[in-house]
Amino acid sequence: MSVQLYNTLTRKKEKFVPIEKGKVKMYVCGPTVYNYIHIGNARPVIAFDTVRRYLEYRGYEVNYVSNFTDVDDKIIKAANELNEEVGDLTERFIAAYHEDVSALGCEEATAHPRVTEHIDDIVEFIQVLIDKEFAYESRGDVYFHTRKFEGYGKLSHQSIDELKVGARVEENTIKTDPLDFALWKSAKDGEISWDSPWGKGRPGWHIECSVMAKELLGDTIDIHAGGQDLAFPHHENEIAQSEAATGKTFANYWMHNGYINIDNEKMSKSLGNFILVHDIRKQVDPKVLRFFMLSVHYRHPVNFAQELVESAANGLERIRTAYSNLQHRLSISADLAEDSELWLNKINEQIKAFETAMDDDFNTANAIASIFELSKQANVYLLEKNTDRRVLQQFIDTLDKLMDVLGLPFENEGELVDDEVDALIQERLDARKNRDFARSDEIRDQLKEQGILLEDTAQGTRWKRG
Repeated sequence: MSVQLYNTLTRKKEKFVPIEKGKVKMYVCGPTVYNYIHIGNARPVIAFDTVRRYLEYRGYEVNYVSNFTDVDDKIIKAANELNEEVGDLTERFIAAYHEDVSALGCEEATAHPRVTEHIDDIVEFIQVLIDKEFAYESRGDVYFHTRKFEGYGKLSHQSIDELKVGARVEENTIKTDPLDFALWKSAKDGEISWDSPWGKGRPGWHIECSVMAKELLGDTIDIHAGGQDLAFPHHENEIAQSEAATGKTFANYWMHNGYINIDNEKMSKSLGNFILVHDIRKQVDPKVLRFFMLSVHYRHPVNFAQELVESAANGLERIRTAYSNLQHRLSISADLAEDSELWLNKINEQIKAFETAMDDDFNTANAIASIFELSKQANVYLLEKNTDRRVLQQFIDTLDKLMDVLGLPFENEGELVDDEVDALIQERLDARKNRDFARSDEIRDQLKEQGILLEDTAQGTRWKRG
C-alpha cells in the first residue's frame, strides 16, 4: 500500500506521489524566536518530524527545511523590553529551540534558514511581484494586491469576498484593499532595517517562507506543513505570492496539525495555562511528552492533562519493560523452539499493522496500538519455557525499528555496560543462593549508592541507572 495523506488544499486523502521519484521536498514553518517554544509549537515539530521519519523508513530521501523567523514585530518588542540586541535575543532562543526539540527526540532539519540570511532574495522576489503588477509600493511599504490573484482563498476554501480582515491583517488607509498584506514594512525609528528600492525596512511575515522555500527547495515543493492556525492567512498568502511570482503550483500537498488544549481549555497567556517546553520538560520526561503527542492523530486536537500524560508515561514504560525483558532473556537463552515460525509470523503481522496505520495519513495512534500488541505478544512469549533466540532477536529488532520511526529509540535499556557491575550482580545472586542475605543487601546498597537500581523479576535481575 502506498502512503495516503490528507491534503488541506483538496480536503481529502490522496496518494502521495512526489515530484521526483524517491525524493521528498518538505517545508515546515518554524518558530518566531522571541521566547521559548510552548507545547503548541512543539506539536508540529513532533508530528512532522515523525512524518519525515516514516517517509525515510519507506525509503524516501527527505529534504526537510524548517525556518527561523528572526526578525518580526514581536522580536523587536521583546528585544526592546529586555534592552537586548535583536540578534543576541534571537541567537539565544534559537539555541533554546534546538535544546528543546532535541530533548523531544526530533532530528535536525536538512536546513534551518533564517530570514535575516535571505533579505536580498526577499527584495528580489518582491520586485518580481511589483513588475508583474501583483504588488505595489505605498509610503515605503509594499503590499500584495490580493484581488489580482485569482486563486486567493483556495486553501481556506472561501471566496475573497467571504474573507474578512484576519490575523495579522489590519485596516490600513494606505492599502488599496483591507485584505492586501505587507511584503515589505518601512522602518520605524530605532528599528532594525535593511536597504531596499522602497527605502529602509524589513520583510513582512508571509513573504519570508515563500522565499526560503523557493531558494532551498525550488518553485514547487512536495509537502508544506505547519499548525492549523497557519492555514489562514499565512499559508494562504504564501500560495498567492509564490504562484503569482512563478506561475507554478507552490506545494502539491498541504498538511496541518490540530490544536492543543490544556485541561479542555484553549491554551492562552490570559488563562494562565501557557506551558513552555523549557519548563515542562523539567517535570516530565520529554520522551513521554512526545509519546503523549503521538498517541493522538496529528490532525485531531490534543487535550493536555496530567492524568493523560501519566497514562502515556505508563504506556511507554510497558513497552520499555517488555523490551528490557526480551534483552535479558536473549542474554541467557540458547534454546530453540518448535513453534518459532508461528511467533515470527505474529511479529510480521504487527509490522504490517504498524505500516498500514502509518500509510493511512500517518495515524500514529493506531501505529502505537500495534506496538502495544507487539509488546503484549512478547510478554506472552517470555512466559514459555523454551524460547528461540531468533524470535527474541526479531522482537527486539522490530521494537527498535518501529519505535525509532516514532522518534522514541531505546537507550541501552537493561544492558550491562560495566564488568564490575556485572560481577557484583552475580556475586549478589550467589549470596542469595547461599542464603547470605546480609551480603546480598550490602551489594544492593553498594550499587544503589553508585546510581544502579536493581529489579528482581521472573526473568532474572535487571538493573538501570537511577
